[in-house]
Amino acid sequence: MNRLGWLALALLLALLVPAVLGGSELLPRLRTFDPGLMLTLLGMILLCWVINALRLRLLLGEQGAKLGRVRSLGVVMATEFAICTTPGGSGGPLTLMALLARDRIGPARSGAVFAMDQLNDLLFFFCAMLAIAGYALFHSLGRSQESMLLGSALMLCTALAGVIALLRYRRPLMRANGRLLRRLGLAAQRQRRWARKLLRFVQALADTWRLPKRTLVLVFGLTCVHWSLRYSVLYLVLRGLGVELAWIPSFLVQMLSLSAGQFSLLPGGAGAAELTSASLLTPLVGSSTAAAAILLWRAVTYYFYLLAGGPVFVCLLARPLLERWRRHQAG
Repeated sequence: MNRLGWLALALLLALLVPAVLGGSELLPRLRTFDPGLMLTLLGMILLCWVINALRLRLLLGEQGAKLGRVRSLGVVMATEFAICTTPGGSGGPLTLMALLARDRIGPARSGAVFAMDQLNDLLFFFCAMLAIAGYALFHSLGRSQESMLLGSALMLCTALAGVIALLRYRRPLMRANGRLLRRLGLAAQRQRRWARKLLRFVQALADTWRLPKRTLVLVFGLTCVHWSLRYSVLYLVLRGLGVELAWIPSFLVQMLSLSAGQFSLLPGGAGAAELTSASLLTPLVGSSTAAAAILLWRAVTYYFYLLAGGPVFVCLLARPLLERWRRHQAG
């Protein structure tokens, strides 16, 4: 099955979950939602894109001046679209590298920026877990919320352990990678080429770490604002449906659901994220409310990414490639 087929299947699964869960009560629940609040939520996502564009320019340092505000916003939207339409978000870094290459920013540098961006995200979630754990010490959480907290903490600790292991044992891993390439029969010239690319990436990542501390602190602050906005969507959706659920359980539901979507390797986690959120949210708010909340939440944080990012992706990446292919065919 081609990529479009997988995406269509994932979208079908994503729509079926709330439809089956909500049944005949789904549409009446959706009609009660304030359109003004929906516009506010979409505005929050636009603000998230602007924040991410600023993060990108800051992490690029002096090279960030080459992009400009509009160009960097387009790069972010196209990259997010690629993340939402590829298994595990694998198309995101490739799209970022291809787009930044047109501004004469090498793949090692753009790859290092993407890695640094992901490390900032991981640091935010680690700090959020610590804050929630501190809150749980002085406030009583329900059993389901405690289970979600433990599951999130375990997943996050595993990810952090993996990152620390990669940083701590990077040289043995590089040597092991070289031995693997030799066993696979890769030519010596190609082995050296891959080794140079890896070393350039490590050097570019080290250069990114050496950015001024003020810049790194600002990037992390923007990361916190971005994820705080993004992870407030479900909370506000539930408020719009007339449900008073605290921000912390809504945060945990989103974190676990989106992580499950990543591990499912379906485009954008569609289907898996809905199933996980349905199983976590239904005991807290009921099936009809959970179904409506999931559909609205994903409309803002997934379908809107596809609708808004798709044309930008085509304009920035797909159309130039198609024009180059046509020139090649004509020649």
